[in-house]
Amino acid sequence: MFLGLDLGTSGLKGIVIDGEQSVVAAADAPLSVLRPHEGWSEQVPADWIAAAEQVLDALASEIDMSAVLGIGLSGQMHGATVLDAQDAVLRPSILWNDTRSSAEAAEMDADPDWRAVSGNIVFPGFTAPKLKWMQNHEPELFAKARKVLLPKDYLRLWLTGEYISDMSDSAGTSWLDPAVRDWSVPLLEKTNLSREHMPSLVEGSEPGGALRDEIAARWGMRSGLVVAGGGGDNAASGVGVGVVTAGQAFVSLGTSGVLFAATDSYAPAPETAVHTFCHALPGKWHQMGVVLSAADSLSWFADLLDKSPAELTGDLGALEPPGKAIFLPYLGGERTPLNDADIRGAFIGLEHATGRREATRAVIEGIAYALCDCRDALAATGTSVESLLAVGGGSRSAYWLKVLATALGAPIHLPVAGDFGGAFGAARLGFMAATGGGGEIAQPPAIAQTIEPDPALTSAFEDGHQRYKKAQTAVRGLT
Repeated sequence: MFLGLDLGTSGLKGIVIDGEQSVVAAADAPLSVLRPHEGWSEQVPADWIAAAEQVLDALASEIDMSAVLGIGLSGQMHGATVLDAQDAVLRPSILWNDTRSSAEAAEMDADPDWRAVSGNIVFPGFTAPKLKWMQNHEPELFAKARKVLLPKDYLRLWLTGEYISDMSDSAGTSWLDPAVRDWSVPLLEKTNLSREHMPSLVEGSEPGGALRDEIAARWGMRSGLVVAGGGGDNAASGVGVGVVTAGQAFVSLGTSGVLFAATDSYAPAPETAVHTFCHALPGKWHQMGVVLSAADSLSWFADLLDKSPAELTGDLGALEPPGKAIFLPYLGGERTPLNDADIRGAFIGLEHATGRREATRAVIEGIAYALCDCRDALAATGTSVESLLAVGGGSRSAYWLKVLATALGAPIHLPVAGDFGGAFGAARLGFMAATGGGGEIAQPPAIAQTIEPDPALTSAFEDGHQRYKKAQTAVRGLT
C-alpha cells in the first residue's frame, strides 16, 4: 500500500491506496489560520505535526501500516517556514495568502532578473518576498535563519530528518529556475541567502528521504520506508486526476480556485500573471491561473448568514441567468490576472429583491467570472482549455458546476465518487518512488458525469463576465 499526506490550509488529509489504486483508508485533521494583523495569514508548524499524528493514529487504527511501501507528500505552496541552526521554528509560518510583503514583492518584481529567471511575477504570496520582509521588519530573526522550508517539507523533516523539496513546490518560491529545475544562486543572493539555506531538490516521483526509525516504530511502519519528493498541492492534484501531459486540464474549487493545465515544455509568460511551474513529474511543467478566494468566499458568506455552504447552494435549483447583483471575490487581494494585494471584495448591484438565494448565486457567479479571467490569461499564453476535470470541495455543488461550465464555455467532467486531489496524487507519487514507476501510474479517473455548458445561457454569462470586469475596474483603488 501507499500513503499520501496532503498538508492543506484548513486541514491535513491522509489517504492510503492499494496496488490497484483503490482507497483503503482515509483520515483528516483540521487546522486553523492565525490573522494577527490585516493581510497576515500564519500557521504554527507544530500544529501541522500534531495534525499528522492525529491522521496517522486514525489510519493505524484502520489498517496494518506495515504494508505501506511508500509515502508521498503534498502541501499548500509558498509558505515560509524559517528554522535556526537547531531546527527550531523562528516564527509562525507565513502562508500563501499572506500579503504583508506586497512592498517587497513590488520592489523585487521591478528587477527584471526575477521574471527572467523564475518565469513568474514575484507575487506577495510567494516565499522570497516574505524573507525580504523578515529582513526589513524582523532582522534579528532573519539573522538566525539557517533553513527555509515549504510547509510539506517541514513535515518531511519531521518524518525523515532530511532537508529535501521537490521542483513543483519550489517553483513557487521565486528562487527556482524552472528551465533547469534548480535553485538560482543569483536570485538567492538578491535576498541575502545562499544555496545552503535551501533544501536539496528531487523530482516529485523520486525518493526524497527515508522514514525515521522512531516514526516507523510508533505507527507500525517499515523502518527506512521511502518518502517521495511529492509536490505542491496543485501539481499533486494534477497527478491525482491524471493531468500530466499537454492538452489536459483541471479546475480546483478549494479554498483558492485554480485553473491548471499541464504542458510538455517550459513557456513562461509572467506578463499575464499566469503561474508557470515545474510539474511533479520529470520533464513536465504546468501553467495555472489562481483565484485567492474561491470556496473561501462562499464559506465567508455562509458564516455571515450563520449557514453552511451546502445549505446555501442546496436549494438553488435549475441554472438561471446571472442576476443584477455582482460579487467580486477579492477578500484577500487577487493573483491572476490582477496581481493586486490591496484590492478587496465587494457586492455591487444590490436591491430590495436581492435575497439569500440571489446573493448566493452572485457569490458563485463571481468566483466563476474570476476563473474566466484565469481562462483568458491562459489563452494569452497560447494555452486553450477545451474541457476540465473538477476537484475540490466546491465540485460537490451541482449548481456551481453548471455555472462554471456555462461561464467558461467548456464541459466539466466530474470523476466517480472518490478523492482525487492532493492526498491521492501524493499517494501516487509515493507509489512511483517506491516502485520506480512514472506517469503511467497517473491515469485519469473514470468519469461519473459530464456537465455541459447551457447554450441558452452562454451569452448571458458572457455579458455577466463583462459587467464583472467593469465592476472590477471600478473598485480598484477604492478598497
